[in-house]
Amino acid sequence: MNILVCIKQVPDTKIIKVNPKTNTLDRSSAPAILNPYDAHAVQEAVRLRSEHGGKVILLSMGPPTARMAIRKCIEIGADEGYLISDRRFAGADTLATSYALFKAIEKLQKQEGIDLVLCGKHAIDGDTGQTGPGIARRMGIPPLTSVIKVEEINTESRELKVRRKIENGYEVIKSSLPTLLTIEKEMNTVAYSPLPNMMRAARYEPTVWTVDDLDDVDIKQLGLKGSPTIVGKMWPPEKSSGAEMIEGTPQEQVEKLLSVTLENRELFEVKGGGRG
Repeated sequence: MNILVCIKQVPDTKIIKVNPKTNTLDRSSAPAILNPYDAHAVQEAVRLRSEHGGKVILLSMGPPTARMAIRKCIEIGADEGYLISDRRFAGADTLATSYALFKAIEKLQKQEGIDLVLCGKHAIDGDTGQTGPGIARRMGIPPLTSVIKVEEINTESRELKVRRKIENGYEVIKSSLPTLLTIEKEMNTVAYSPLPNMMRAARYEPTVWTVDDLDDVDIKQLGLKGSPTIVGKMWPPEKSSGAEMIEGTPQEQVEKLLSVTLENRELFEVKGGGRG
């Protein structure tokens, strides 16, 4: 059973800053990392391969530096990786990204045969969760989102059963193969990479495709031209100021806090005459 995992290299959002002049993300301010949700998708693909055989194939879209994210997934245990990299992909929103990845998947389907597609639930830089379902829509296969467990896979009947997280619990769903799953972090724990995987990853070079290597591509659906989403403006939240540290004994702190609350009681009033 061949499993394709779509991965993304993203800036570490714990460190990244916003350029105050351009109001855009300053990607140079943070290191590039493998999207954390994608790591869990790769780990699950490796587990399923150990049970059902086949290969774990990686696919990513991005600049040449995205090779590092693919190598990280090779460390986890994936078999091979493909990177689609071309300036004509630049500026893509989720609609254009899903189209580009879909065209690459079409080529891989002809070369390898794909039984299951896995994606992280969302990328931490965009946080939309749209790319995975967008790929499934273009492929004409079922998308099962927020999956926390693959209960079973029957390769003979071409069916699988998964548990997916919903707002007030979870639900168990059966689906036919091929299908696409988006993976939650609760799915597993990403294991430490064994030394042979690390050595292989250090030397590994993924296959790189440009737009010209893909078949029947509509250029108008790529990059900025194929992206109807426009970010009009971006800015960091204003930092609060004027905080006062309350010191003293617990009794003194309570008395001071009560005094400040009473002095500013209008801030706590609920519109309509009541009090919170």
